[in-house]
Amino acid sequence: MSSEFAVRVRNVGKCFHMYDKPQHRLRQMLGATKRQLYREFWAVRDVSFDVRKGETVGIVGCNGSGKSTLLQVICGTLAPTEGQVDTKGRLAALLELGAGFNPEFSGRENVYMNAAILGLSRSETDEKFDEIAEFADIGDFIDQPVKTYSSGMYVRLAFAVQACIDPDILVVDEALAVGDERFQRKCFARMEKLKGNGTSILFVSHSAQNILDWCDRAILMHKGESIYSDSPVNTIQAYQKLIYAPPDQQGTALAQIKTFRLATMEVRTIEAAAESVKSSAQEDVAFFDPALVPETTVTY
Repeated sequence: MSSEFAVRVRNVGKCFHMYDKPQHRLRQMLGATKRQLYREFWAVRDVSFDVRKGETVGIVGCNGSGKSTLLQVICGTLAPTEGQVDTKGRLAALLELGAGFNPEFSGRENVYMNAAILGLSRSETDEKFDEIAEFADIGDFIDQPVKTYSSGMYVRLAFAVQACIDPDILVVDEALAVGDERFQRKCFARMEKLKGNGTSILFVSHSAQNILDWCDRAILMHKGESIYSDSPVNTIQAYQKLIYAPPDQQGTALAQIKTFRLATMEVRTIEAAAESVKSSAQEDVAFFDPALVPETTVTY
């Protein structure tokens, strides 16, 4: 796994304006009032992390914690209110069922349209089409309008397009939960192959087992904030501690998770210092010249 980043997120926040009445939105847009007629809702606030090349990072959190909004900002379908996102390479995303598909187009037409959006030429898509169709495994429906597809057929074709173009970064937002077990296994096998080829993967899932099985690291989101990031095992433990805490103990659980995060950071700082000393000692040995060892300590 390379130390070079594929995705870099720095102090990212996304704020939505909440209006009580539709006319308030119109009045605000037209500048008909100097008063602020909306309430600010920060779906994501001050989130920072890196994803290295070839790394698989899971994102977990309760519904409404900001996971999907964060992925949309990373993919560029939403502009951040604050902060910055940098990505390197071709990014493919499976954000929600049927996203990016025109329901009136056939599956074949949508494959070519999505491939073009992702930067593939017509000839490149021609070369990939049979592989995409075989992976989706929807038979003659490939030439039918996608509005006639079941939810399973939607996700089959959508994942096939995104995964078969060999992206540098793959973003998956829980969409695989729609497919049956056989297709999910097929998708994870493909993700494993992509990972082996150096693709970086951002993976949102409510399945603790999927996070443990497939991710190198995991991030816990809560009310728009990244409150914990560590190994999948530690992050899932923190996640379960939070979601299973009784309502009157949620605040205590959250404080404990944040304290544990600080303790983990402190341990890592100590480990980093020890590693630095070890590295320095190794460098001293590397530059040591045996020819300079005195053959005698006798002075004349």
